[in-house]
Amino acid sequence: MSGPVSGIRLGVKRFQRAGLLARAGKAIASNDGYFREVLDALPAAVYITDTEGVITYYNEAAAEFWGVSPELGTNQWCGSWKLFWPDGKPLPHDQCPMAIALREKRPIRGIEAIAERPDGVRAPFIPYPTPFFDESGLLLGAINMLVDITDRKRAEEHGQRLASIVDSSNDAIVSKNLDGVITSWNRGAERIFGYTASEAIGKPVTMLIPADKQDEEPKILARIRAGERIEHYETVRQRKDGALVDISLTVSPLKDAKGVIVGASKIARDISGWRRAREQQDLLLREMDHRIKNLFSLASGVVNLSARTANTPQELAASVRDRLMALARAHALTLAKPSDERPADHPATLHALIRTIASPYEERAQHEKERVVVSGPDAPLSNGSVTSLALLLHEFATNAAKYGALSTPAGSVDVQCAENGDRFEVTWRERGGPRVGHTINGEGFGTLLARTAVKGQLGGTISHDWAPEGLTIRLHVARDRLGG
Repeated sequence: MSGPVSGIRLGVKRFQRAGLLARAGKAIASNDGYFREVLDALPAAVYITDTEGVITYYNEAAAEFWGVSPELGTNQWCGSWKLFWPDGKPLPHDQCPMAIALREKRPIRGIEAIAERPDGVRAPFIPYPTPFFDESGLLLGAINMLVDITDRKRAEEHGQRLASIVDSSNDAIVSKNLDGVITSWNRGAERIFGYTASEAIGKPVTMLIPADKQDEEPKILARIRAGERIEHYETVRQRKDGALVDISLTVSPLKDAKGVIVGASKIARDISGWRRAREQQDLLLREMDHRIKNLFSLASGVVNLSARTANTPQELAASVRDRLMALARAHALTLAKPSDERPADHPATLHALIRTIASPYEERAQHEKERVVVSGPDAPLSNGSVTSLALLLHEFATNAAKYGALSTPAGSVDVQCAENGDRFEVTWRERGGPRVGHTINGEGFGTLLARTAVKGQLGGTISHDWAPEGLTIRLHVARDRLGG
């Protein structure tokens, strides 16, 4: 600690080395005017007692520290209103450091205590009680210097609070010097990046930066040297296991006591989840736009399909109503709901989901076979996977109804499910529809949906085979993403 307190403590050490503390007490006891003037001028609290601990002298700084001016020749051991140990337990005056020094006839060092003033204010302090003797070694009394450490204690408590906040933060809080070497590392940094403090401190911060972003660090350090603060800088960093993590960086200059910039403090927030949520939101917004634009064409398709088998207007109306309700149920599957709010008829398996999604496009006479056949092992679905799969399967069925096997009365779709270790495979095979003459090029909504939902949310892959006899779609997803 710097400032007046450290200066006083340095003065105490010098007094000790030269034996001046004891000499000053002895001189005051003998009415030496020079030493009295010296002690009166000191900013530190100083007082003297006789051999019984009765106070015979104190300076103005002592009276200010105690908050009271004790009566000379009456008060004993210490002029404080009340004394306490650092843990808050009362400290009787006859057991205080001055009393011990007189009783054991030796200086007492390394003890802290708390003085309470009459107004209730408490001040932590360090005492330096020192007995003094005559030429024959006879005890004459003792002198004590009280060093107020209130500011130091506040600084320590403030530092401990800050350290606790830093250590408990979910964000990575890291400091580095101007050479880019890590100098501190909190638990948040360990959680986000995977390195322990012992593994990270002393290493270059570039170990966290992917190879294609190494040019970012020199630019950041240049701005820090110029005294700039960098806020909410979104970038990518690399974990110990090699995985990449999206983060938002705030970097601030670190200054020494003279105001010279000596390093930087970094706060890194993991925004991977937020980005995934934003991508999902964007995807759903595009899906809403996509559905609105296709609303009339889908309704027209339902009417056309229903008209092929309806013999009367009433039959047509009933058929259209039933198909639109099935389409509404399929659309409802795209809205993920908490499990405790899921209705009883909400599909909980992959087979049920496929049949629900395909139901608006079914067209068969009584006793005819189903147009969309699902076979193979079934799989339970979580709410999260229901959303992604419903969007995908609805896109498959919609395209099949517009261009593929479900656009003709004789067409059919065979959906085969299979298990393969930790993967689950779904093969959507269309047959009996219009002859496929070319591959659909470009990145429309369906392509974007497939890439985002399959790769990003289901941890899988998707492929299309545009064979002349019909489209085949192969979907591979991670099993733990289906029901996790």
